Parts: sequence; structure tokens; C-alpha cells
Amino acid sequence: MTQAPGVSENGRLCGACDLCCRVLRVDALAKRGGRACVHQVGNGGGCRIHAGRPRICRAYECLWLGGGLEEGDRPDRLGAVIDIVRGEGAPYLAIRQQRGGTFETSARLQAIADRFRETLPVRVTRAEDAENADRPYRVLLAAGVEQRIAGEWVEVWRSGERQSRSRMPWAERRLRALTLAWQRFRQRKMS
Repeated sequence: MTQAPGVSENGRLCGACDLCCRVLRVDALAKRGGRACVHQVGNGGGCRIHAGRPRICRAYECLWLGGGLEEGDRPDRLGAVIDIVRGEGAPYLAIRQQRGGTFETSARLQAIADRFRETLPVRVTRAEDAENADRPYRVLLAAGVEQRIAGEWVEVWRSGERQSRSRMPWAERRLRALTLAWQRFRQRKMS
């Protein structure tokens, strides 16, 4: 099925929303996550290379554009790009905040996270940390459990209280070290 550019199967349009162009990484353009794309035209002005943009840009569809969120939940209104990430192990809901603190002050983002966390882990990150391969993040799980990961340390929280703090198991630390080395290599290559 062919579609008009910028129109999803359910008829939604990106419109003035270009938050994914600022938050996400696009290797084909050597564009780092958390930084505006050089091809963006001002605030909500679109993309200078829209007709010839990379395949990954053409294929990307956030959860809102795909119809998985309510009409008013467009990313630029929420201050976060939300999508379901597959291919990096078990699928999870990713909430990528444009700025840190957005999730904590947005009742709507929290409601979306609560809706999904009973069936999928919800990973909350900040766009300004995208270049930091060792950035801290939160994982919201079922039954009100939250993990706060910073470096090799994992804190488990429940009902706003820290339950435990522990170092990742040896195998996870090793895998993490290899992943961080690969990410740093890719970042140097993009510079």
C-alpha cells in the first residue's frame, strides 16, 4: 500500500512534530541522538531532504503515529518520543524524554507508562544523555517495581522507597562493558 509522505496507515500526520529528528540517532546521516538533525527546518518546519531521506527515517513510526496512543499524545506535546523497541533482547516500551524531568512532571507520560508496564518493561531515558554510553536510566516493571540503573549498580524501588542496591552480576557487567566499548567506538567513528 502506498502512502502520502508523512501519513501513517491510520491517517495520522506528523504535522509540526519533529521530536524524533532531535531525539533519535540516525547513523546514515552521522546524526547523534539528543541533537537536532542538520536537515531540520526550524521549529516544526520539516525536513530539507524529506524526499531523499534515509530509509530508516522513512520507516520509523513512533507509537503515536502508528495509532498506539491517543490523538493528543503527539510526541512534541508530551515532550517525549515513545515507541516499542524490538531486536535488543526482550521488547520494551521506550520513553525518550526531550529533557530530563519531563517524565516526573507529566501525569500523562506516567499514565502511559502505567498502562504498559504490566505487560512490557518501560525504559525511561533522557535525550540529553544519548551520547553518554553509560547514561543512567529507569526501568518500570509490573506491580509498581522500578529499577534505577546507573553504571554497574541497580537500585530496586517500590512505592517510592528504595528496597535494595546491588551490583550487576558478573556476566551482565561483562556484556555491559563490551556494549559500552562498541558504543564508544561507533561514537568516535561518527565524529
